[in-house]
Amino acid sequence: MRIFNFSAGPAVLPTPVLEKARDELLDWHGRGMSIMEMSHRGKDFTGVIEAAEADLRTLMGIPSNYKVLFLQGGATQMFAQIPMNLLAGGTADYVVTGSWSKKAIKEAQRVGKARLAGSTEADAFTRLPGVGELSFDPSAAYVHLCTNETIHGVEMFDLPETPAGVPVVADMSSHILSRPMDVSKYGLIYAGAQKNIGPAGLVIVIVREDLLGKAAPTTPTVMDFSVMAENGSMLNTPPTFGIYLAGLIFKHLLAEGGLAAVEAANVAKARRLYDAIDGSGGFYRNPVAVDCRSRMNVPFTLADGALDAAFLAAAAERRLEGLKGHKSVGGMRASIYNAMSLEGVDALVELMQDFAARRA
Repeated sequence: MRIFNFSAGPAVLPTPVLEKARDELLDWHGRGMSIMEMSHRGKDFTGVIEAAEADLRTLMGIPSNYKVLFLQGGATQMFAQIPMNLLAGGTADYVVTGSWSKKAIKEAQRVGKARLAGSTEADAFTRLPGVGELSFDPSAAYVHLCTNETIHGVEMFDLPETPAGVPVVADMSSHILSRPMDVSKYGLIYAGAQKNIGPAGLVIVIVREDLLGKAAPTTPTVMDFSVMAENGSMLNTPPTFGIYLAGLIFKHLLAEGGLAAVEAANVAKARRLYDAIDGSGGFYRNPVAVDCRSRMNVPFTLADGALDAAFLAAAAERRLEGLKGHKSVGGMRASIYNAMSLEGVDALVELMQDFAARRA
């Protein structure tokens, strides 16, 4: 019996996709072996990765002048790999809106020159910076944003105005594929897979072609985006099972109606949960400014923190797991990614209401 898994990642995956992977695990398409056992250079796996890229391009409307890379690793590795590939001796601007963008600039500063263009750390990352709080360098190699901060629950629905000609680089790990997005507004998008794409260990990079070929001479070959693009993401052995499962998820999302349908479902789930928090009479509280509340990661606190353990125990009794907030902020956090059902959100809301009523 499956639980309702509110973990921030690795996170819940669509049940139909897991069932299909289970059915194909020992014998993929009559080949007598698992997808994990076959050569990544054979025609079977080549078909898998090509189909995955084609479906992702359809889902996101990725223009033809962008390369799609399926790479080993995760977003944290990208914190170093991005400046290795894009700085080219210049400097980059970073907007810090939570823990992940804070980690990103720290890592970039180990590689080259990265400056702080704006931050909301003074307000505990509970809002986005206003126009007057941002200062961009028109000669920067790129502007880096984390468009959804998983820990603090802050999401960008509109991009800040950045200097013309300066590419925007976005860490979309925790909300990629949650809604339609205009890829052409970005120079590079990257995302760890373990939220809405598939299992951990895979990272997807969507990069505009004119940004390739700028890697520093010291960049290891396997970390050079241009080399990986030239080799179809297969300079070395790629994370084959992760790519296979991602491909199944892309097909699943297309069958569900694409990202417009996905967004409608996510809006309904987020509204249900935020309404429960805001309507609790102060028993629960979300600290994030309403205009940038994340649809994917919903942190909340109880008015009496001494009740946290009892709340988590009550949740476990109802098979609701993964609700403990990140250690850096405490409280609770419900991650309601694409694969979390409205039924799961309703089960959480029912728990919250019952728990508050018993302690009124």
